[in-house]
Amino acid sequence: MSSAATDDFPPLRHYSNPLQNSVKPYNTSPLKISIALALYQPDIAQNTGTMLRLGACLGVHVHIIHPTGFAFSAKSIKRGALDYLEHAEFTEHASWAHFRGWQLESGRRLVLLTTKAPTSVYAARYAPDDILLMGRESAGVPDAVAKVAEMRVRIPMRQAMRSLNVAVAASLVLGEALRQTGHFEALT
Repeated sequence: MSSAATDDFPPLRHYSNPLQNSVKPYNTSPLKISIALALYQPDIAQNTGTMLRLGACLGVHVHIIHPTGFAFSAKSIKRGALDYLEHAEFTEHASWAHFRGWQLESGRRLVLLTTKAPTSVYAARYAPDDILLMGRESAGVPDAVAKVAEMRVRIPMRQAMRSLNVAVAASLVLGEALRQTGHFEALT
């Protein structure tokens, strides 16, 4: 059952060091990295945990767009997140409509990573406020979601290959966006 399937699911949940009472963060000074990663209805808990770990290590906020294909909890994502979850900053959105409303209100550009894009992630020009949207592992994003992305990019691959693991793809595009916007300079 999806985590958004209950009637009492809040429209927005934001976590900044959600387990801060149990473990002290390694670095208590927050990074000022505005690029964000958004996960559209992720199917696989381990990939979601891995991308939350990626966000924690690089100081990038992660948005989880429900419903997920698994019961979203610290226990379900622990295998991918390991002990980095308490360092991750993430927000859960009850639906695509909720996320889209927030994104439009924030005025941030939506960049979709898709195998159907004509532009390489390395030819694209990223802005400091971009939100990098990753699709579901099983199906990507619906056409209606793809159409509203202001920029669509793809990772160049050998022609016979279909796609990379979503967490690996997220790390590649996020790394390029952080490099272009000078955010790696804030990391040690």
